Amino acid sequence: MSTPHPMRIGVHALSPGWAPFWVVVAGMAAMYGPSFHDLFRGIWSTDENAHGPIVLSVSIWLLYTKWNEIADDIRYEPAPWLGWPLLVFTLLLYVVGRSQDILIFEIGSLIPMIASLLLLFFGRTTLGRLWFPLFFMLFMIPLPGVLVDTVTQPMKMAVSWAAEHVLYAVGYPIARTGVILVIGQYQLLVADACAGLHSLFTLEALGLLYLNLVRHDSFARNLTLAILIVPISFCANVIRVMVLTLITFHFGDEAGQGFLHGFAGMVLFISALTLIIGVDSMLRFGVRASDGRQG
Repeated sequence: MSTPHPMRIGVHALSPGWAPFWVVVAGMAAMYGPSFHDLFRGIWSTDENAHGPIVLSVSIWLLYTKWNEIADDIRYEPAPWLGWPLLVFTLLLYVVGRSQDILIFEIGSLIPMIASLLLLFFGRTTLGRLWFPLFFMLFMIPLPGVLVDTVTQPMKMAVSWAAEHVLYAVGYPIARTGVILVIGQYQLLVADACAGLHSLFTLEALGLLYLNLVRHDSFARNLTLAILIVPISFCANVIRVMVLTLITFHFGDEAGQGFLHGFAGMVLFISALTLIIGVDSMLRFGVRASDGRQG
């Protein structure tokens, strides 16, 4: 007896055969709609979590583009033995998170929810090919306050220390007490949004998105760059604090806390992206030099 082959479903996503899938997706959207409405009106409207909507938008774009890449080669090989337990667990996670206002459960359950639906309708192969958009969604999940407070304080201390020593080395009259920088007649408090865990989390997402888009063939190069994203993010935060400090020193407190404060946020991402591209370029030359010696 011959073994049946998995059925290919390279058909248009709007065809009648896809109706059950889109009905389930619509139900999922109705379930998570109130949750995201609360996020947009609440924690995502703060400076510390402003990256959430951006990560959500990028994740949807990644899912859409990746789906289009594999649409003609999707195989219909459902894995209900794995999909149903994951779906039940996800629903319980969502109910607990929604009823107890635990955002890491409520919003975090969206990722295994999508994974379980992919398993039930398409199987493990399709889920494996869409792993990065789902992984990227992790960066939109609000972190627990206890974790943020625990990690943010030492990060702020380290960023403040680095900014103070760099500016002092180039001749600026600067001193530091904890996370308060004193430069000239001004005192600046290094806030959570400038050097906290949320900022690091956002820059990590930026670095991993860059890795996914460039898609290097060298595993060593990808791994090295992924590891270096952490110190790169730290350096970008130091640059942001230095820029704000210099703006305040040269143009006054009003400039530092006004429009230019928002511009310093752009400096953070530009600095991080520039450093990532610069480090990646150095790694490229290193890989070429290594291949040349082996040849």
